[in-house]
Amino acid sequence: MTIQLDATPKAPHAEHDHSICVAEALARAELCCGESGARLTPLRRRVLEVLADSHVPLGAYELVERLGASGEKTPPMSVYRALDFLVGEGLAHRVESRNAYIACGREHAADDVVVFLICDDCGLTTELASHAMGRDLAWAARSAGFSPRASVVEIPGLCAPCAEHRRGPAAGKDR
Repeated sequence: MTIQLDATPKAPHAEHDHSICVAEALARAELCCGESGARLTPLRRRVLEVLADSHVPLGAYELVERLGASGEKTPPMSVYRALDFLVGEGLAHRVESRNAYIACGREHAADDVVVFLICDDCGLTTELASHAMGRDLAWAARSAGFSPRASVVEIPGLCAPCAEHRRGPAAGKDR
């Protein structure tokens, strides 16, 4: 089976401007909530901002700490409710293997499979989507009489900078 991914991953690098990620996530959230009639409360907005500012999945208590660092005293249950909202609206994803959350980087078709490439060393998580894999998995699930709740694949490994770091500077000189 050939797996086609619908987008080229955009892994951040040293010069990466997180403010662009935050602005795009907030614009998408405003549009999504405007269309659905859902309310993007100040806390939901702040939680999404913090998630979009990080390309590493964050746990609820990490979010509480980051919000607290900016002077916001937010109870963990409020953060969990905000996360439930963001996931429910398709604005964030839960990364099961990390018991953490990450801002959603793109729109997904109903039968897309969300693919997370998760770096073992730095935690960088890149989101991709595969329509072809989603179609094939939906067919296989239907054939088995199964109704999946979600289609997510998490692939651990090494991002390019971490792989290069492990090889060491001498490895690059041999080329």
